[in-house]
Amino acid sequence: MTYELLIADRSYSSWSLRGWLLFAKFDISVTLHESRLYDPAFAQDLRSFPPARSVPAARLPSGAVVMDSLAIAETLAERHPDAGFWPQEEDSRAFARSITAEMHAGFADLRGTFPMNLRQGFADVPVSDAVTRDLARIEHLWSLARGMAGPGDWLFGAYSIADAFFAPIATRIATYGLPRSALAQRYLDTTFADPVFQSWRTHGLNDAPQSNYDMPWAQTSWPAPYSNGSN
Repeated sequence: MTYELLIADRSYSSWSLRGWLLFAKFDISVTLHESRLYDPAFAQDLRSFPPARSVPAARLPSGAVVMDSLAIAETLAERHPDAGFWPQEEDSRAFARSITAEMHAGFADLRGTFPMNLRQGFADVPVSDAVTRDLARIEHLWSLARGMAGPGDWLFGAYSIADAFFAPIATRIATYGLPRSALAQRYLDTTFADPVFQSWRTHGLNDAPQSNYDMPWAQTSWPAPYSNGSN
């Protein structure tokens, strides 16, 4: 028996993206179950992963269900110690855990104002002081991580759980045209050039859009050069 993973809409479910990346980027075999947010069948799908109340939810080969993306991340890191889920160097590993936990619990203004949307972009979006503070904090953490990084273009050089958790933040910055530094732009470029991320987005475009994610701003295509002609 392999792992199983329940996710929802690829274009909109940021936590599903995080959970899926934990398997896809570390080459861990998983049977995928896909559901749709706001669909009556969503509750039924969740009942097949008791006692989960949200996505992602993972089932271990033993049959035990792991809820919440951070719990899934730590469980996989524990079960696959040679996969490289966390940085090898001790201080980098501690800091990667710290910023992953902050991402998991924080940045409520940014996340609440700008939900993940991989189908389209928006122009002339107003940015509140609270969101500006979230963005500044994220950039500060990214800068510190890059200062500790080994070879490679991810936050700590090689891909880690921290990158899986910050991927939806990178998409929000691009989708809504939020202000960012050159360092942040390079990280966005790295995230969106990744074939694994591109596969996730391409599959999501096959699903019907969700009107819940319509926003009151001018619509554009998902930001070039990341759209790759798939809008």
